[in-house]
Amino acid sequence: MGDIDKNSPIGVFDSGVGGLTVVKELMEQLPDERIVYYGDTARVPYGNKSKETVIRYSREIADFLCEQKVKAIVVACNTASALALEELKKSVEVPIIGVVKPGARAAADASQKGKIGVIATRATVSSGIYEAYLKEKRPDIRVYAKACPLFVPLVEEGLTDDPITDSIIHMYLDGLLAEGIDALVLGCTHYPLLRDSIARAVGKDVTLVNPAYETARSFKALLDEKELLCGTGEKNGQNAENRMIAGTRPGNEFFVSDSPEQFRNFAGNVLSIRIGAEDVKVKAFAG
Repeated sequence: MGDIDKNSPIGVFDSGVGGLTVVKELMEQLPDERIVYYGDTARVPYGNKSKETVIRYSREIADFLCEQKVKAIVVACNTASALALEELKKSVEVPIIGVVKPGARAAADASQKGKIGVIATRATVSSGIYEAYLKEKRPDIRVYAKACPLFVPLVEEGLTDDPITDSIIHMYLDGLLAEGIDALVLGCTHYPLLRDSIARAVGKDVTLVNPAYETARSFKALLDEKELLCGTGEKNGQNAENRMIAGTRPGNEFFVSDSPEQFRNFAGNVLSIRIGAEDVKVKAFAG
């Protein structure tokens, strides 16, 4: 595609650490790709900020990633995908994808009854973007959206399997279950880290949709379409396997806007590998 080097890294950004669930899926589905990740840990959460602010933050980070010569970008944040993706597409010169549309598409395919729950941040729920994409795919669908603002701090405090978390999950989700949903979109990148607890609460008759997984699949297809996939020959595949066995990912870079040590610890738990993380303020933020 144009003069983009297919051997350049891919860029990924999120408002904080939740986007690491997308990174995990990208590592598994695209083991030969190098990743440059930016987590805006100083300004998290995005879910309670205005659309204008989220667009500004997202532009700053996208510009930073483009300075790192990435060949494509994943907006690994549902709020930024909902509020800023279309604006980013106008200004970013590399292919860019968000996490909302792939998740909505998978949920529409998974639901038999056409009753789909969406849990997300207040900003994502207020945007109505999941409902719009779902009805675009299947006009008959009924969408039941619920903001779950306490899920993010529970995850970041390490309370993914705790009685308190179970109680809050029921507080948020029992109303959706009463509506008879048969699919539930985990519409924030933190939420897959609560997947086991959520699955216990909703039961086996509700399909959980992880947009992180679906986004990695869609991103791989996008890179293939644009002829931007790194070489995936036997040698490269073997090297990727060896890297995973060794527990390291040479060539990947992680940047945050605050608290790199805390980020490294959290990332180690999510990715099950050792990473470094550099504290870097994007230009407008630094100014």
